[in-house]
Amino acid sequence: MKVIEHLQKAKDPLISFELIPPKRGGDIKQLMSVLDQIVKYNPPFIDITSHAAEVIYEETASGGVEVKVKRKRPGTLGICALIQNKYNIDAVPHVLCEGFSKEETEDFLIEIHYLGIENVLAIRGDENAFKKPLKFGRSANRYAIDLVKQISDINNGKYLEASLLDASEMNFCIGIAGYPEKHIESPNINVELRYMKEKLDAGADYIVTQMFYDNQKYYDYVKKCRDIGIDVPIIPGIKILTAKNHINSIPKHFFIDIPDELAQEISEAKPEQVLDVGVNWTIKQVEDLLNNGVPAIHFYIMQNAKPITMVMDKLKL
Repeated sequence: MKVIEHLQKAKDPLISFELIPPKRGGDIKQLMSVLDQIVKYNPPFIDITSHAAEVIYEETASGGVEVKVKRKRPGTLGICALIQNKYNIDAVPHVLCEGFSKEETEDFLIEIHYLGIENVLAIRGDENAFKKPLKFGRSANRYAIDLVKQISDINNGKYLEASLLDASEMNFCIGIAGYPEKHIESPNINVELRYMKEKLDAGADYIVTQMFYDNQKYYDYVKKCRDIGIDVPIIPGIKILTAKNHINSIPKHFFIDIPDELAQEISEAKPEQVLDVGVNWTIKQVEDLLNNGVPAIHFYIMQNAKPITMVMDKLKL
């Protein structure tokens, strides 16, 4: 079932999760353990992130800099197949612009269609992705809107190669990312929202937000969206703080603010108390969001089930 259909049919707010595949060379045992712990909460869908190859820079013994390509983290397709067919939960694979050609994207969409997967999250991806040469006339999607347009074309039976034009039409439900505190590259929130509306006009069906720790920023964002005619579901994304360094690393990598009260609590807490502080803050956030009628809560849990089980069990969801 499509994410948008889950939202339309739900009598109560939905709870969904997002996982990250194991590192290259790892195995799926840890992820299976996480899945076994979260499926008891009956999520209607689970997102699985995708990862392109990355460019990394390492200093050499002589003081120079060596450029290396770190190969992509595999597993998205296999994990989605597992979620879809073993657990009977709808999988939402992330589809990226950065690091992938349009041809690779089309192949990936055809493969997940074979698996009965009806949902994707279309995002641009990290800027540090390896810009591999595009050979043999291949091309790439530069922005998320280009990716949304490609998926919409495939939904209408329009493929890159004429030989595939007789292939069956697909019908993917397309999610996109929203940024309550503005994307770092947008000059202001109004421009950001215009870009968002263009992606929705191109075929996207719903929005999942970047993590935030001040609910008012989410409410303000939703109001601004509604004011310009964006009427699709906007699902708040939540990540539990679990370590002291999160109050520095999360703002640095995701360009969001940590409220003073939370930052102070984390700073003053002993290392073994930080998880409880993060869990309690998340509980307050979620209770407030549910009381204000959000359509769903999307938890970024990555590969650690303990924090989310603490939150879910205390909330009795």
